[in-house]
Amino acid sequence: MAVVTNTKRKQAPVKAAEKDKSLETWIWDAACSIRGAKDAAKYKEFILPLIFTKRLCDVFDDELNRIAQEVGSRAKAFKLVKHDKKLVRFYLPLAPKNPDDAVWSVIRTLADKIGEQLTTYMRAIADANPLLKGIIDRVDFNATTHGQRDIDDDRLSNLIEAISAKRLGLKDVEPDIIGRSYEYLIRKFAEGSGQSAGEFYTPAEVGLVMARIMDIEPGMDVYDPCCGSAGLLIKCELVLNERMALLPSPRGRGASASPPLPLGEGRGEGEKFAPAKLYGQENEPGTWAMANMNMIIHDMEGEIQIGDTFRKPKFRKGNRLQTFDRVVANPMWNQTEFKEKDYDADELDRFPKGAGFPGSKADWGWMQHTLASLNDKGRAAVVLDTGAASRGSGNANTNKEKDVRRWFVEQDLIEGVLYLPENLFYNTTAPGIVIVLNKAKPKERKGKLFLLNASREFVKGDPKNYIPDDAIARIADTFTAWKEVEKYSRIVTREEFARNDFNISPSRYIHTGAADEYRPIAEIVEELEALEAEAATTDVALKNILKALHV
Repeated sequence: MAVVTNTKRKQAPVKAAEKDKSLETWIWDAACSIRGAKDAAKYKEFILPLIFTKRLCDVFDDELNRIAQEVGSRAKAFKLVKHDKKLVRFYLPLAPKNPDDAVWSVIRTLADKIGEQLTTYMRAIADANPLLKGIIDRVDFNATTHGQRDIDDDRLSNLIEAISAKRLGLKDVEPDIIGRSYEYLIRKFAEGSGQSAGEFYTPAEVGLVMARIMDIEPGMDVYDPCCGSAGLLIKCELVLNERMALLPSPRGRGASASPPLPLGEGRGEGEKFAPAKLYGQENEPGTWAMANMNMIIHDMEGEIQIGDTFRKPKFRKGNRLQTFDRVVANPMWNQTEFKEKDYDADELDRFPKGAGFPGSKADWGWMQHTLASLNDKGRAAVVLDTGAASRGSGNANTNKEKDVRRWFVEQDLIEGVLYLPENLFYNTTAPGIVIVLNKAKPKERKGKLFLLNASREFVKGDPKNYIPDDAIARIADTFTAWKEVEKYSRIVTREEFARNDFNISPSRYIHTGAADEYRPIAEIVEELEALEAEAATTDVALKNILKALHV
């Protein structure tokens, strides 16, 4: 499509087929309008802010129309909100020549220097709304790499027109419909980009299972130390809304999620409970911005800090971490960049004596950070690689990771372990586990852990499997009730874990059928690698001893 040269782009009527498209389909088609599905993920930093801005514009229009009904005209409404910006949730300094035209038309009718002007508008919106600072103004739509525009005006024009196909106002779509569609787009980017995008996306079904198990109460503090796009935090509040019976049940893949209160209509009227207080930290600036946009588009408020949580956690109280009622997290699996000196240098007492350095992989380092972030009655749900449950067990040599795992078991801090189905996550086909911590286990559950093997609770998908709605409920309900089910769930004592050298993988204790008598290949490979590494270390030590003895 050539760059439009007239001052106002002709707005074509919406076709019937376009009208019937689901919001998810429309939002993906808009993303693909640049260069097709294959390259859509490359342009996520441009696509997401524009869709976000379209929602802001349409809601701002609805707020202007509401005020116009009271004062007599849109022109008067514009003047009023310019004078008192508190009348609206977000003030947009975009004024069409005709005040009766849609605010988005200012962007839709851009004719030349589109990237430059769009960047200027985004920065103006951020300047007018402190909550949006660093969120939509961080993108330069006119940026170049090696003398070439990252996204030229032709493609920007295509994208703007595609986004214009649907109105996203208060009466057009329910808030969480667009919120869910926004997360759908993030998931599609994860599919297209593989590992790099998968790092910030946790499958919605996994998030819902975790949120249900966490049993969030009104007003609770909920924290995610590596929040990515804030999906886990959002699921926690959606499930809270469901529990309080104010909203329909949130669903997994392919069904409507619970809608929060509309963007632009603040909380208060009809509110019967305090929402959860959401806190998160994310290291990547682009993903941090995405998290904030995702929360706002769901009409949720939270505090999302930016920075490296492991080395410099932002939520502190004095020389200790700030503590929370609940922690949910999916840290990057098997990180190797943290060394023993990083643990020794910690000033926040996160790595207690007896646990400490977990070896070359940071999974149990993240578990220690999570534990230190819980208050005295706190609970946590953390997604880890399956190998974190078993590495080091079954061999006679000392293993640092096993030692940390043993410390958690002996301190009676682990409530249970959930074994997930394979091929859910976008950066791996490995199943993954959810480890649940509880600093205040009830008396009847002390000295015991609940294991659940959900390896068969999935439906095959393309490219990834997913957990259906009924399975989400079954997993969460069974775990919460500590209900033993043959070939599905078991209560295991600490003594039995000790006899199995502190292997806490549900697959070790629960066999779902004849085909599952064999342990997952990924677990076996990881253990073999660990054994080989230990053998190599032993060989070096032996050679040094023999050398010293002049043998």
